[in-house]
Amino acid sequence: MSDVTCSKNRGVATVRLHRAPANAYQETFLSTIGETLASLEADNEIRVVILESGLEKFFCAGADIAVFQSNSVAQNLALVAQARRNAAAIENSNKIIIAKIAGHCLGGGLEIALACDFVMAARGNYRLGLPEIKLGLIPGNGGTQRLVRRTGLAAAMELLTTGNSIDPERAQQLGLIDQLIAADALEQLCQNFAEQIAQAPGLALAASKKALRMGASLSLEKGLALEAELADSLYETADAKEGLQAFIEKRAPVFNKH
Repeated sequence: MSDVTCSKNRGVATVRLHRAPANAYQETFLSTIGETLASLEADNEIRVVILESGLEKFFCAGADIAVFQSNSVAQNLALVAQARRNAAAIENSNKIIIAKIAGHCLGGGLEIALACDFVMAARGNYRLGLPEIKLGLIPGNGGTQRLVRRTGLAAAMELLTTGNSIDPERAQQLGLIDQLIAADALEQLCQNFAEQIAQAPGLALAASKKALRMGASLSLEKGLALEAELADSLYETADAKEGLQAFIEKRAPVFNKH
C-alpha cells in the first residue's frame, strides 16, 4: 500500500497518510503528498479535501529525525523546500482543506495542520507542539508565522521557546484547533461538515478563501478593494445566475462544476 492514499465522495476528497510508525516524513513521502494535492487541485469535482492519518497514534510526527540527521545539509534543504511547497499548496489551494487530527501532531506535522483552513480534532490522550528548539532548530515550514496568526504572540512565544507540547484541550483554547470532538464522533462530523461546504459553488468558495487568506495581511482599504474585485468577478457567472434563480423559485440551486 502507498504511504498516501486518496478517496473521493460527494465533492470531498480524503487524503490519508499511513507511513508507519508515525507518518514521519522524508522526501519521497512529501513528494507523494505534493503530487496528490496537485492532482486534486486539477479535479473540478472536488471542493473540499480532508487530510487525515491512517495510523492509530499519530497524525504526523514531522521530519524523520534519523533521516534528517544522516542527510547532508543540501538534502535537508531539499526536504524542507518540498515541505514548504506542500504547505503553500494547501494555503493557496482553491479547495477548502481540513486537517482531521486524532493523534500526536508535532513539528512539521503541526505545520501541515497550521496551513489548513480548518483543524478538526478528537478529544484524547495525545500531544501537539513544535519541539524544534530542543534540536537546536526552529520550525522552518511556516510554523512560526502561521502559529502566531492563530494563537497570538505570547502563546506562540511560549510554545516555540520551550518546545513543550500541549494537549488537545489546551490547543483548542489557544486557537490551534477549531473544533474538538469526541473521538467516536469525529469521522462522521468531519465528513458531514466537509460535505456541507462541498455543496457551495466552487468559484465562490475559492473567492471566499482568497479574500480571507490574502485580506488578512492587507490594510482594511486594500482588503476591501480585494473583496470588491473578487465579488464583482462573480456577478456574471452561471453559478450566481443559478443561485438567484433558485432563490426566486424556492428550490435548491444546482451549481456547475468548475
